[in-house]
Amino acid sequence: MVHPTGITGQLNPSYFWDVELSAFEDSAAARLIIERIFNLGTQNEINLVVEYYGKDKVINVLTNLNYIDPKTFNYIKKIFQIPANRFRCHTRKRLKNQHWNS
Repeated sequence: MVHPTGITGQLNPSYFWDVELSAFEDSAAARLIIERIFNLGTQNEINLVVEYYGKDKVINVLTNLNYIDPKTFNYIKKIFQIPANRFRCHTRKRLKNQHWNS
């Protein structure tokens, strides 16, 4: 069952340390919420996000992200059964890793 006040009140606020989520509507922050929950959230939170936004919306957001860490990428491919070539992050991989200079 979806919480009547939206999804943000049901998620760990520490995932959104850099933004004031209360300033966003759930629909306007969909990309941010989906990305953070798939990268940082628990399985229950992932299920909640999929239930709230719908599988099609979640897949659309995830396949259009510029970067997904390798572990999360493999997890998403497996649970949604999506080939790697459908992901923007897979087709735009850098040719060479860049290192930070201090």
